[in-house]
Amino acid sequence: MEEGYLKDLNEIYKQVDSTDKGLTKPEAEKRLQTFGKNELEEVKKFQILKILYEQFNSFLIYILLISSIIMFYFGNNLDAIVIFVIVLLNSGIGFFQQYKAETAIKNLKKFIIPKSRVLRAGKLNIIPSSELVPGDLVLFEPGDKITADCRIISCEDLQTIEAVLTGESEPVSKSEETLNKKTPLAMQTNMLFAGTQIVRGTAKALVVETGMKTEFGKIAKKLQEIETQKTPMQKKLDIFSKQLGFIILLLVAIIFIIGILKDNPVFEMFMVAVTLAIGAIPEGLPAVLALSFSISSMILSKQNVIIRRLPAVEALGSVTVICSDKTGTMTEEEMSVQELLFDGELCKKEGKKILSNGKEVSLKDKSLYQLLKSSVLCNNARLEIEDKKPVFFGDPTEVAFVRNAYELGINKEELTKAEPTVKKFEFESDRMMMSKLRSSGRNLVMYSKGSPEKILSISTQELIDGQIKPLTKERKKQLMLSLTKMETNALRVLAFAYKNFNKKEKITEEGLIFLGFIGMMDPPRKEIKTTIVQTINAGISVKMITGDSEVTARAVANKIGILGKMINGSKLDEMSDSELVNIVGEISIFARTTPNQKLRITKALQAKGEIVAITGDGINDVLALKSADIGIAMGKRGTDVARDVSDIVLIDDNFVSLIEGVKQGRRSYDNIKKFTKYMLAVNFSTIFLVGILSLLGFPLPITPLQILWMNLITDSIPAISLVMEKGEEIMKTKPRRETSLLSGIWKFIVLGGLTNFIVCLIIYFLGISKGLPLNETRTMVLTTGILFELFFVYTCRSDKSLTKIGIFSNKWLNYSIFIALGLHLILLYSFVGVYFDLVKLTLRDWLFVLPFGFSGLFIFEFVKFFRRENVNH
Repeated sequence: MEEGYLKDLNEIYKQVDSTDKGLTKPEAEKRLQTFGKNELEEVKKFQILKILYEQFNSFLIYILLISSIIMFYFGNNLDAIVIFVIVLLNSGIGFFQQYKAETAIKNLKKFIIPKSRVLRAGKLNIIPSSELVPGDLVLFEPGDKITADCRIISCEDLQTIEAVLTGESEPVSKSEETLNKKTPLAMQTNMLFAGTQIVRGTAKALVVETGMKTEFGKIAKKLQEIETQKTPMQKKLDIFSKQLGFIILLLVAIIFIIGILKDNPVFEMFMVAVTLAIGAIPEGLPAVLALSFSISSMILSKQNVIIRRLPAVEALGSVTVICSDKTGTMTEEEMSVQELLFDGELCKKEGKKILSNGKEVSLKDKSLYQLLKSSVLCNNARLEIEDKKPVFFGDPTEVAFVRNAYELGINKEELTKAEPTVKKFEFESDRMMMSKLRSSGRNLVMYSKGSPEKILSISTQELIDGQIKPLTKERKKQLMLSLTKMETNALRVLAFAYKNFNKKEKITEEGLIFLGFIGMMDPPRKEIKTTIVQTINAGISVKMITGDSEVTARAVANKIGILGKMINGSKLDEMSDSELVNIVGEISIFARTTPNQKLRITKALQAKGEIVAITGDGINDVLALKSADIGIAMGKRGTDVARDVSDIVLIDDNFVSLIEGVKQGRRSYDNIKKFTKYMLAVNFSTIFLVGILSLLGFPLPITPLQILWMNLITDSIPAISLVMEKGEEIMKTKPRRETSLLSGIWKFIVLGGLTNFIVCLIIYFLGISKGLPLNETRTMVLTTGILFELFFVYTCRSDKSLTKIGIFSNKWLNYSIFIALGLHLILLYSFVGVYFDLVKLTLRDWLFVLPFGFSGLFIFEFVKFFRRENVNH
């Protein structure tokens, strides 16, 4: 309902056609048919066929499938089947991993609570939340999640947590009062919004919108308009695949045309062209990429990171800017006591100790004990022991006091039994305080807490060193200076006081005995500062985007090492998009932000050429999550919608886990480069070997099926093992800004391919010159090519020599070489070799081809060693 917060209660009832007794059952059923269920439509439906299609959507895969069809047409069924199996293997790996990720996300969905308490014709009914309709009267209690947009009819001491919608981590006080002017969502105090939660008080509220018409639903609907961003690797692979495909087709077409001009049979040249295309295409590349991402995602899942889109693994390693929310990601998402002021001294809470100038203060200190006692007896939070462990319930601030006392050895339940409640004076915004009157036997004791200014104004005495002394104006000024110091550290500070009464005295909240201050905050995660420094040293800019105040945001940022300029949401609104683009790089802290501002920040950074990763948990984050290069949702407190549009989910909501993902992403990208240069170096030599010899009128050096066999055992198993390389100084380099996969490796590819071509050409001509049968010559060429590639993979591991990185440092590579060699030996010396037109090699043949097989490794390692020696000198 548009601007429902501006309408009085009579107007609201009239507009939704309801009464103070709620709807009748027939009317509710009728409206359910009209408005539909109170559910969010799935933003991203889990479509198996779509996931499967995406695995085949590659230019290189298209060429292979066309080649397979051509092979079938001309009767080369075995060749066609092998090609098709390779394509299916690649697609199956990608599909299986993405399916697993989607299933894992579905298991995380626990957002909507199943039941709501509604009044129907004046009677209380418990119904599924999905059956709420506009006009329903809903009753709320502490802990309830709100599942529809509601206007508050009446409430008592009501507070909600709206971080999921507004980004504001502090509880929001609510009332039934009608507002008289247009107000931002975060300040609509007479409204309850779907997706938020009651943390204190009770309420009766009128449902005004359900499902996709709620504020939660409106943002979900907008997601349909935003295109999912491709990761940097996907963009590079798209370009690379097309470029490589066109180069291959162009070379094949040239050879085909020249062959025909030389009066070679058309059909023969056509088959040569198909063979060349098959030989040049690194058909193992998509499979190895899928496996690389799959292995990386499995590694990350053990580190609390779920990868929903496989290429997102690599994309994490390419990010240049991480925009992170504060609450829960950089902080513990748990208010905790940090400082206490009593006896005129400011003390710190460290672990389970209170320290004054480095010395522990005992609970025997009367002033400390009385302060802690008041903090739990003037408190609505509950402590329960479950499985011998404490569990706390209630408002986060009040829970912080109860937990603090429990850690120091004071149990609230024991105190409340000894001093039961007689009367409550609940918190009210105009009073800015609350009190509880308790019985201590013969006497009554009032325990009070509230804003420091309020408590000091009604206190006339102070407990110091266990003695009650007058509280003078000068002393109050000193206490206010201490308060300012505490608030400068972004602490939320409350004051505490008490007063003794006899049972005949008039009970008033006046003339209290001041006890002290307690300051608390949501503290930064312990390991966050070190991680932030490591991230910045890796060339990645870290920006904090929060709905909290500037004071809180700046204090937390200073503690965790995020330095730089800060801007608030109001100033952002005053800027045009172009102005924001100009200054966004300089800003490190964004405070009091709205959902649209988070989206604007993301787009501004992208306009500057940054690769942006953004974290989020609530509905307020999903627009930015989908627009960012990498959207990272929270697993614990994240909503379904946020998780559904994200690329990655952090199970533990921890920024540190995110950086582990960055490390794995960089490692993954480095390894992709390694097996890319390996595959292209060995594959392109085949096209020149077959092409040149065909143009010169020589028989094919290897057949199409032999080419497929060579590619299968050299492009798959050894290449996959490169995924397991540990990486070299991955967090000591800047993010990659390469426009192509070939950047920095094309010279290596050319030289490696040329060496392989020359080696195989020598073997071919030596076989021909000795008058060996063609199938024996082809067997020797094939075996030499396989040996060359299997040993050459070692030199592709690093720019450093093997003596530096260790030949046994990647055990998986060693295993893969043995497996590949074993498979080739089985093919040569079993009946299967006949189908591939191969012969059994003799010991003499092996002694002849082995030096040529090792030649690539020896040459390149010698060059590395020689280069290193020159650098050292």
